[in-house]
Amino acid sequence: MRVQGPDGKPLDGYDIPIIESTERWTEIKLEDGSVLRVKPSILSAIRIPGQHDPDGNPMYILKATNAMIVAEAAEKYKRGDTGSTKAN
Repeated sequence: MRVQGPDGKPLDGYDIPIIESTERWTEIKLEDGSVLRVKPSILSAIRIPGQHDPDGNPMYILKATNAMIVAEAAEKYKRGDTGSTKAN
């Protein structure tokens, strides 16, 4: 399988089946008062033969998508019309 490496160059690799994946939300607090939550969803893991990190571990490339939600936002950044209706 050919994949794009960290430097943008194409690399040959082997798809390694994923037997388990624990995908948890990461909470990010921003200086403007917003709180974001991000969670990766791993689609596949690819090992690149002959490529290793400085500690000698094999190189893997993950194909993933990310889900992101705004958990909290400061009122001054929210849009005025939230689509809700109020009964009179």
